[in-house]
Amino acid sequence: MKAFLMHPDRDFDLQRPLPPNEAALTQDLELNTLLDAMALGDKFLFEVAKRAVLTSLDDPEAIVYRQHILADCLEQPSIVREIYQIAIEAIQAERRIWRAFVSSPDSILYRSVQVLEAFVGILKRLRAIADEHGTKFRSEGFVRFFEMLAKELDDEYFQTIEDHLRELKFRRGVLISAQLGRGNKEGIRHVLRTAPELRWIERVAPWNRSGYSFQIADRDENGARALSELRGKGINLVANALAQSTDHILNFFNMLLAELAFYLGCLNLHQRLIEKGEPTCVPVPEGSGTPRLSAQGLYDVCLTLRLEGRVVGNALNADGKWLVMITGANQGGKSTLLRSVGLAQLMLQCGMFVAADSFRAGVCDGVFTHYKREEDATMQSGKLDEELRRMAEIADQITPSCLLLCNESFASTNEREGSEIARQVVRALVEAGIKVVYVTHLFDLAQSFHRAELDSALFLRAERQPDGRRTFRLVEGEPLPTSFGEDSYRRIFGTAVDATAAVSDASR
Repeated sequence: MKAFLMHPDRDFDLQRPLPPNEAALTQDLELNTLLDAMALGDKFLFEVAKRAVLTSLDDPEAIVYRQHILADCLEQPSIVREIYQIAIEAIQAERRIWRAFVSSPDSILYRSVQVLEAFVGILKRLRAIADEHGTKFRSEGFVRFFEMLAKELDDEYFQTIEDHLRELKFRRGVLISAQLGRGNKEGIRHVLRTAPELRWIERVAPWNRSGYSFQIADRDENGARALSELRGKGINLVANALAQSTDHILNFFNMLLAELAFYLGCLNLHQRLIEKGEPTCVPVPEGSGTPRLSAQGLYDVCLTLRLEGRVVGNALNADGKWLVMITGANQGGKSTLLRSVGLAQLMLQCGMFVAADSFRAGVCDGVFTHYKREEDATMQSGKLDEELRRMAEIADQITPSCLLLCNESFASTNEREGSEIARQVVRALVEAGIKVVYVTHLFDLAQSFHRAELDSALFLRAERQPDGRRTFRLVEGEPLPTSFGEDSYRRIFGTAVDATAAVSDASR
């Protein structure tokens, strides 16, 4: 039995390695805030959500397959949670059954019978859910899942299992056939046979039986051991076959639990956003090639999870643009938009909804971030050296059709040098078919790309009101030679900075 609720043709791989830049993505996009909202304190949900978000899909059809399953989950959350709980109960039931320290055919068979008896009742509950609620689900994944349950867990299946379980308790003893080995020294080819039904006379007079028999004395330990070994040889194949069957069912429940855990995380996050009144949408994934990136009402899902109120959304139309350069006033929402784009791309490519009114983007082979870092506390290298080293690591990993998000990269040196370094890096990346979204205060850098009048570049600027207020909206506009640092000074010190007076005072 297979669930196939994460991929149309394979199981969800919990052992798939995370991308090499996992730590940087988690830090720069504040992914733990998103994952905590999905997990609600459940470590298993957290790990599954983390692996699903960071090991993105790169096929639009596979993304849509998962989106449709999520849509069913959002429409039938109570049923999905019930199935998830059934999977938990099955796994816990198997763990509660005692496992012998020394495996023998007898102990393996005894435990397997107990496990299978526990699974039968749980499988019947799962089949009942399929019969009662299966028609409420419309996605390809869930329709196939419920059809599989109806086919594999039919009445004949349960009757066969129950018959086998009765036989395997050996209430009529164990009937074994064997052949003599070479030199008649030992038995070979031991086969467990179905014990015949006893006639009524044999039940009331068990001594009245034809055939040869012998009894082992109470204190004959060697005889008892030999008989036990003979019994073990007879039931060995059956014990192993039954153990494999129970393992197969257990693996099914483990995979069902893992695959549903992702959707439960989505349900938890969706409920949190709905309670805040924040919009969500089903994003539209498109193939790689010509860059696609457009949105309405796009907001930072991690920011709204940390704040009590709602956050400002932004419109974005970067279809056909390989470079998006974002400039403007300090504290104007530039970094927030950058993080919004990265989070939305990851959420789209793992089959989730997106924090926006609408969102469309081309799938990419990977998301990379190059954000400014704090000063190296060990003083082993300067900030520029550290930035260049991280960019070199990205260059070794990044490939065409990837997305790179830069936040104040190379601003640790003077503007002329920082702009020239960034210019060379951005040009090389764009020419290689890599989409770059770049937040910067380096006017020389932004202005040089704007003067080039590139059709493949989009320039956004953080909006600022005449009185200095920030709207936290990004609008199309050419770069300005100022980031309005005086606004920050005025906000902190309560008065405008007078640069002329400061220079005059310093010269005295």
